[in-house]
Amino acid sequence: MSVLGVRELGLQPYQPVWQAMQDFTNNRTPESADQLWLLQHEAVFTQGQAGKAEHLLLPGNIPVVQADRGGQVTYHGPGQLVAYVLLDVRRLGFGVRELVSRIEQSLIDLLASYGISAAAKADAPGVYVDGAKIASLGLRIRNGRCFHGLALNVDMDLEPFARINPCGYAGLRMTQMRDLIGPLDFAEVSARLRAQLVKHLGYVEQTTLTGGIEAL
Repeated sequence: MSVLGVRELGLQPYQPVWQAMQDFTNNRTPESADQLWLLQHEAVFTQGQAGKAEHLLLPGNIPVVQADRGGQVTYHGPGQLVAYVLLDVRRLGFGVRELVSRIEQSLIDLLASYGISAAAKADAPGVYVDGAKIASLGLRIRNGRCFHGLALNVDMDLEPFARINPCGYAGLRMTQMRDLIGPLDFAEVSARLRAQLVKHLGYVEQTTLTGGIEAL
């Protein structure tokens, strides 16, 4: 399968998308094409499978969801670009570490296209600019298929990150593209990320899928 189907879902609440990801992964067959879902979430904190309650400091009125991805607590909200990668990893022939590295490199190259110098860390998945985290990763692999994905801070309110220890690290600084280079076109960032993921994950082309999660 060398074509990646891409779904643009807009602004969505977290739980229906999470349920749709699980349903897609559980019901797919060896012939099912891989998909990439691009969206923004309404404000929510999500705890990974290893998430510890002490890293959730003062959530306030923002809901907290216990998710089934890897990693610790993070925040999603409008202005953050979320990309869910629904891939048959076994078919692609990647190990988990290689998959993470390819996703991180997609983000690094995307940011470089805007003149932002970013890097990954071997001991802390994600992408960083001068030590501040600009993108988070959290995946789940079930029967050789992965879901969940990445979140890139584009043009959002970063304040909720102060209510948690992001990804389990107390005092971890967060940053975003707008604060580094000024105003930018969100749709253009999404298009560039989509192209980088297609390239780095080894697909020959991409196709836009119609319909929202209710159509899955």
